[in-house]
Amino acid sequence: MQQSLGLVSLVVRDYNEALDFYVGKLGFKLVEDTPVPSQDKRWVVVRPHGNTGACLLLARASSDSQLAAVGQQTGGRVFLFLYTDDFWRDYERYKAAGVEFTRTPEAQPQGLVAVFKDLYGNQWDLMQPSSGNNSWPTT
Repeated sequence: MQQSLGLVSLVVRDYNEALDFYVGKLGFKLVEDTPVPSQDKRWVVVRPHGNTGACLLLARASSDSQLAAVGQQTGGRVFLFLYTDDFWRDYERYKAAGVEFTRTPEAQPQGLVAVFKDLYGNQWDLMQPSSGNNSWPTT
């Protein structure tokens, strides 16, 4: 049996402002942006460069309860973990692009990590995994 996590859905307020942040500031690649007229939405998928894992589905909020969840999908905890092979390259690039870091870089058992916020306030870990981090692909 072979399975993989394909997409993680992130509720956003607006497709274009989300694309400006994820593609424009973080440098993610736009994988797909397809209109779905029957549901008055778009199928918008982005991924980090070099990604072999899950992609991010930018899902526009379509109800009041979904809109209330924008930026609060995990109740203020770190939500997503962006792994990198060069922490300092990406950390400096994101800071120069105006990405807000809420926790400074720190060596932890799982790797070198700093916390940043996306445009909605969701918290992310930027992480260069340590050799002992079993969630980092070694092949």
